[in-house]
Amino acid sequence: MNLQTPLLHTEVDGIPTLFAETTGPLRAGLVFRVGVADETLARTGVTHLVEHLALHRLGVSDYHFNGETKSAFTHFYIEGAEHEVTTYLHTVAASLRELPMERLETEKEILRTEESRRSSPQLPLWRYGAQGYGLASYPEWGVRDLGPDAVRDWAWTWFTRGNAVLWIAGERMPAGLSLGLPEGGRHPMPAVTSALPRTPAYFSDGKGGVLLDAVVTDTAAARLYAGILERELTRALRQEGGYSYTAATDYLPRRDGYAVLTAFADALPAKQDAVLGGFVDVLAGFQAGRIDQAALDAVRGRYASGLAAPDAAALRLPALAEDLLAGRPVQSPAELSAELAAVTLHQVHAVALEAAATALMQVPGGLSADWAGYTAAPTTSAYTVTGRKFAELGAGGSTLVIGADGVSVKGPHGSGPECAATVRYAECAAMLAWPDGGRRLIGTDGMVVEVEPTLHGVDPATMAGIDAAVPRAAVVALPPRQQIPRPESTATPSAAGSGGSGRPAPVRRTALQTVVLILFGLFGGLSALVSLLFTAFGYDAEYGFTDWLITVVVMWGFTALVSWPAVRVLRRTRRV
Repeated sequence: MNLQTPLLHTEVDGIPTLFAETTGPLRAGLVFRVGVADETLARTGVTHLVEHLALHRLGVSDYHFNGETKSAFTHFYIEGAEHEVTTYLHTVAASLRELPMERLETEKEILRTEESRRSSPQLPLWRYGAQGYGLASYPEWGVRDLGPDAVRDWAWTWFTRGNAVLWIAGERMPAGLSLGLPEGGRHPMPAVTSALPRTPAYFSDGKGGVLLDAVVTDTAAARLYAGILERELTRALRQEGGYSYTAATDYLPRRDGYAVLTAFADALPAKQDAVLGGFVDVLAGFQAGRIDQAALDAVRGRYASGLAAPDAAALRLPALAEDLLAGRPVQSPAELSAELAAVTLHQVHAVALEAAATALMQVPGGLSADWAGYTAAPTTSAYTVTGRKFAELGAGGSTLVIGADGVSVKGPHGSGPECAATVRYAECAAMLAWPDGGRRLIGTDGMVVEVEPTLHGVDPATMAGIDAAVPRAAVVALPPRQQIPRPESTATPSAAGSGGSGRPAPVRRTALQTVVLILFGLFGGLSALVSLLFTAFGYDAEYGFTDWLITVVVMWGFTALVSWPAVRVLRRTRRV
């Protein structure tokens, strides 16, 4: 197929259909405008569950087929002979009309097993909060409580004829294709939310490497900028600096006129400072307009080669189906190639500036990006509720505030709103509820407040008031826990979705902090040994009891003084 061969826009059984002529096995896909971003935190996983149920009746086949649930779209795709493709599409459509509910609990277990092997990205949570596109950062908590009626309602609402696009790539359209999907209208794209007061922003995470994403206008210039950025990061951080093994970018259109550009560079612990500095330097160079024409031409040539490939139009069909569902223009390879050819250095520079203004950077734990002009993303709420206060039992020192409109938790190092996490009941994205009475409230901004009766001595009547105030649709009932928090335990803040209060902010121990820990730990240990020996054997009647006691107090005071830096490092950091 050459660049001038147009796509065929047709219709099958009332479903808009895209067809591209190509050789080889017949390929087809059924795409729906529904994904994780359309769910709520308390019901995450329902779309994925419908996808699994729809595929069950196909069993084990010799031909290749699968499904995929994304942020805003769900794909079913198949590659095989014509009769295999037809059978697959008929079976998926029939299952969506009447899901095999006898498999509901089994598929739930399969999803939980799949989730246990999957790592969730943190950038969506920090950018969007615990809603919409931010739900990609969370477990599929909603799966456990979903009943047959709720799953059917979701399928009949979203997996409909009006909310679907069919694409086919092959030598001809298959005959006798009739899907019979239920009636239903097209759904708009998910709302784009924000949990960032300002950008560019950064947050510190315990993992190595530097990860950045930015929201840019979806244009040919932005696609080329992603390729140029990858080239420059690889040159600076791997080939010249030797700091990274992998430096890469990704470009994901959000289908609402914007795209998310992601850049990543890995690093060993000893090289994290250098990688962060080199990463920022590359971005700063592009913002200053230092973009090489040769790099632009090389990346453009690579894209042009892909568009000129015989099966270019066929390979782009899944993306074009998403465009059609989102109401975006469907571009042919020829149109996209013409746009790429017209991109100038000035346009690429404009993309670099746009990306810099919307950037969100994840830096290794213990590091910051303030020096580069990035603002720390909020890890605390800007306000606290007023209400009844419950001091933490034991040595924790935190204070839980339970009010009429929400809950707050204040840390032990102050009482102002700057050290608090707050979740209002009206903005509670989910409340995890355990049979032992523990509750975890997660706000739509991603803030977390733990309400543990065993830690703060909250009475049953107050706990019942919280349960009554949180919307029923936001409650996630969980099975019994293996371990219930006790006052004597010390909890380390953890990522939202796995414990802790506030936004996730694990802190990795830096090399300097490790040195401090070792040196002052040794000094403290040596001082403690000397103090212990003097306390046990240093008393002399001639010397006098008062003088001996004063010396003992001074020695133990000195021991505490030299040990405190090591203790402080142990309390505030963790080794990764």
